[in-house]
Amino acid sequence: MSSFFVSSHGRDVIPAAVAALLSTAAAPALAQEAHHEEAAEVEDVIVQATRSGRRIQDEPIRVEVIGREEIEEKLLMTPGSIAMLVNETGGVRVQTTSPALGAASIRMQGMSGRYTQLLADGLPLYGGQASSLGVLQIPPTDLRQVEVIKGAASALYGPSALGGVINLVSRRPGDEAEVEVLANLTSRDGQDLTAYASTPFKGAWGQSLVGGYHRQSRQDLDRDGWSDIAAYERWSVRPRLFWQGENGGEAFVTFGAMTETRSGGTEPGRVAPDGRPFVQAQDTDRFDAGLVASLPVGTGTLHLRASAMTQGHDHRFGDVFEKDRHDTGFLEAAYGSEIGATTWLAGAAVQVDGYDSRTFSGFDYTYTVPGVFAQVEHEFSPELTLAGSARFDHHSEYGGQVSPRLSLLYRPGRWTVRASAGQGFFAPTPFVDVTEATGLSRLRQLEGLKEEVARTASLDVGYRQGPIEASVTLFGSDLDDAVRAVDDGPDRIRLINVDGVTRTRGLEALLRYRRAPFTVTGSYVFVDATEPQDDGLSRRAAPVTPRHTAGFVAMWEEHDRGRLGLEVYYTGKQALEDNPYRRESPSYLEVGLLGEIILGRYSLFVNAENLLNERVTRHHPLLLPQRANDGRWTTEAWGPTDGFTVNGGVRIRFGGGH
Repeated sequence: MSSFFVSSHGRDVIPAAVAALLSTAAAPALAQEAHHEEAAEVEDVIVQATRSGRRIQDEPIRVEVIGREEIEEKLLMTPGSIAMLVNETGGVRVQTTSPALGAASIRMQGMSGRYTQLLADGLPLYGGQASSLGVLQIPPTDLRQVEVIKGAASALYGPSALGGVINLVSRRPGDEAEVEVLANLTSRDGQDLTAYASTPFKGAWGQSLVGGYHRQSRQDLDRDGWSDIAAYERWSVRPRLFWQGENGGEAFVTFGAMTETRSGGTEPGRVAPDGRPFVQAQDTDRFDAGLVASLPVGTGTLHLRASAMTQGHDHRFGDVFEKDRHDTGFLEAAYGSEIGATTWLAGAAVQVDGYDSRTFSGFDYTYTVPGVFAQVEHEFSPELTLAGSARFDHHSEYGGQVSPRLSLLYRPGRWTVRASAGQGFFAPTPFVDVTEATGLSRLRQLEGLKEEVARTASLDVGYRQGPIEASVTLFGSDLDDAVRAVDDGPDRIRLINVDGVTRTRGLEALLRYRRAPFTVTGSYVFVDATEPQDDGLSRRAAPVTPRHTAGFVAMWEEHDRGRLGLEVYYTGKQALEDNPYRRESPSYLEVGLLGEIILGRYSLFVNAENLLNERVTRHHPLLLPQRANDGRWTTEAWGPTDGFTVNGGVRIRFGGGH
């Protein structure tokens, strides 16, 4: 339910705050509009992902921010995952990479999910290349906002951010102690229990703690002996310690631990078409720690970031067992200041990503990437701001790489115009969509791979007047030397750089009418993504990339009373690859309803997703008649696999104004 979506078009008001003002006003419509405008001026959204610390409406780089109200809605729908939260953002698609386990990656504007950098408070706590299960293992309970930068962001965050950045910003302690507990049940035998607690600052120190337990049982909806919904059980905990200095400095330290067991494939007692059982499973243990600090030094500010993450996996792919570990270490120091109308920042960073396989040691790697970067923003006038950034990284395997980005902001009256262009690179690893789903047993040793290089650009035009806001964004990207898995003999595949350019062109459009307590939003995204064939001589449509998607969301919500919402999402046809049942997916609609009633500190909610019961297996089998050469037993999951689902539960909140 996309009730609210803050973006750099100037959308900087959380509807719940507006609703609270208007619901208490005993004035005519003119006074209500005045209150609305006043709230718009008071409420500021500060962007962190660009390091500038600017208000979103003043940021030349196009940043889209999902606010706390939107996060709370998605928390009622999927308490254990941020997948739905980011999936309903225009131009962002959560694509299932392994139907057996439900694993998925985040694709931005048609580009592969491995190019998207997932950060927590600017730190790579989920690894330099987040696994395709990572997005499913992050609960939204303790998020304050989610920041999305589309297009090459290597100038900001190095080689892992070729396609864009999603930065998860954590909640900070408020003025009062706060406790929140949520319990959720689903009609597919899933359960969630999450808890968040924070204490206000006492002197210079504050703290928060979030934890969760999530469980799902196996589901075989079409009774073909193969799980359509994987089983999992997951525990997670994350404490944070915050510090605020008297001189304006601030810092926080975070620790995280997560353990999960997940299994799918053939149901107990059933077999695959070759007459043998094929269980696919993954056990995960992840531990991380991070530090973020800003300290006044001289006339500027010193920024420090550091993190470490280790993640161990026990995989099972039928009769093959793989055990591995991923490690990421990160350290960054930057200094910034403001001179008149110019804001600048310069710094250095180093990131080390390592992979250690106990089973296939030939794929082990350790990439060390030191880099230096600089950012400059100059305000020529209140209407015109120009921003430039550049980064030089020296990759231990792929050498020196320069990543520039240029952005412009022009605000004539009620209009907002943003233009951006940038270039970035990505260092290949053994992990592409196929190997995430099937493991490394069929992959030949990596040889002769080159870095992938992309150039991206966008033009964004927005307009806002009173309760109406609209925006149109044109975007495009050219990717050279894309890495792809190709057949290399019976039961063997290898990774190659495909000759030619993988090209994406598209458009995003949004129209919203908001007058508390109602919000109505319509959106449309067009993506024309083509890529070279394996021989580099001809082109084809990029698989599982819909050309047309659209959405309609209507929401009524009032502070301390509740909310009621309707959402309708359309997904157009998609080209399919190596699917024996059809070459093109059908278009489909997903319809959902959400209701919540607030009774003091208690909240009761119910959510119905996919009312039309759309799922892949209603159109063709998910299970292949024989195992593919790359090791897969399933077709691409071009749409939902779980069908119609209802969930509901209770949320209890203490303190924090409740």
